[in-house]
Amino acid sequence: MDTTYITIEKSSFVYEQIIKKSRFIVQMQRVQNETEAQDFIKQIQKNHNKANHNVWTYVLGPHSEIQRASDDGEPSGTAVTPMLEVLNNNQLRDVVVVQTRYFGGIKLGAGGLIRAYAGTLADAIMAGGLVQKILQQELVIQIDYPQFEIIKYWLAEHALDLSETVFTEKVTMVVPVNLDALDSVMEQLRDLTKGQAELFKRDQIWHEVPFQRGISGQTQTRY
Repeated sequence: MDTTYITIEKSSFVYEQIIKKSRFIVQMQRVQNETEAQDFIKQIQKNHNKANHNVWTYVLGPHSEIQRASDDGEPSGTAVTPMLEVLNNNQLRDVVVVQTRYFGGIKLGAGGLIRAYAGTLADAIMAGGLVQKILQQELVIQIDYPQFEIIKYWLAEHALDLSETVFTEKVTMVVPVNLDALDSVMEQLRDLTKGQAELFKRDQIWHEVPFQRGISGQTQTRY
């Protein structure tokens, strides 16, 4: 099971540019399933029903196993293939893209179309930003009050964030921990409290952090 993946920073956004008088509009959205992806595509097609083309693709699943696409009338290999390669080269998942084209009267040729569709999508991703989603385990820590400041300081030293703190007869702290660090964190907490801390696993959650890397717009498509 993958414990990290990359997706777009915003839940949805629009990016547009003009290339040789043709108008290219990229619209992207996070999605969790094919129904959400298809609903998004249908809405864009409705909104831009006078466009020459509404090229679309989406990538879903922990291993990018669901990939659907349509050139919507553009020459085969010139639109959706380079778009899909941009998504896969940047390891994006759980995202749907519709790139709308309004023809401006100047033919771009096969190579020009590939560069336009891939380049506009890469520029859109760069403008919108990316996040890395990391699967974490919520670790519940129950301790006596005298240990609270000690644990709080230790968590800060190890860059572990408190998501909840509840004060009752004991102090209950909830800390999201990366899965690969969980065993080590639990062992160190037991050592720190001489075995007095009660530790429980709660839910697994996806945590987002900014992802900094150059956006790949390269495509291996030959023309």
